[in-house]
Amino acid sequence: MDTKRLLPALAAALLTAAPATHAAEAIFAGGCFWCVEADFEKVPGVGDAVSGFTGGTTPDPVYRDSGDHIEAVRIPFDEGTVDYAQLVHMFLRSIDPLDAGGQFCDRGREYTTAIFATTPEQASIARDAVARAEADLGRSIVTPVLDASRFYPVDEYHQDYYKSDERIAFSSVGLAVPKSVAYERYRDRCGRDQRVRAVWGDAAPFAG
Repeated sequence: MDTKRLLPALAAALLTAAPATHAAEAIFAGGCFWCVEADFEKVPGVGDAVSGFTGGTTPDPVYRDSGDHIEAVRIPFDEGTVDYAQLVHMFLRSIDPLDAGGQFCDRGREYTTAIFATTPEQASIARDAVARAEADLGRSIVTPVLDASRFYPVDEYHQDYYKSDERIAFSSVGLAVPKSVAYERYRDRCGRDQRVRAVWGDAAPFAG
């Protein structure tokens, strides 16, 4: 093999290849992480979102024992397709940002809302988005913009819950139903989409 000919050809191919798109992450807490994950994985440019916990100090939080953390979702996105400002805009209109006590039927700190900025630029964009959302509603928004801290993914059982065909033996929404069906029934009974439509009307991007 003539490596003297091969290496220049390879270098030329790399230089003319399309540049790699930079991947970034957004971290949003919007109540039940199943719902936030389901909403944002529909957005073009968003990758495989990860449900978990953040915002607290309790070590190693787990489902039903998350200490002072709140449920959140880490959302990877392709900045060439969708930008952070668009994601924050959609996020604020996918929740009830007027409710400081939880979200919909889920009450308590674990289900409160927040935007966790991973950079100063994200924080500035998020604060501007909150101000615009307040102007749109004519009311103060309680969703804070916070600096991102350690994120703890929840166990695999709760990842991609909304689209899993795995059956649940017993649940509050039926017996031996797939997780995907249990999720849809939970979301409906919890009143998420109904309340989001009541707050945002036609501006709600995900409410069915």
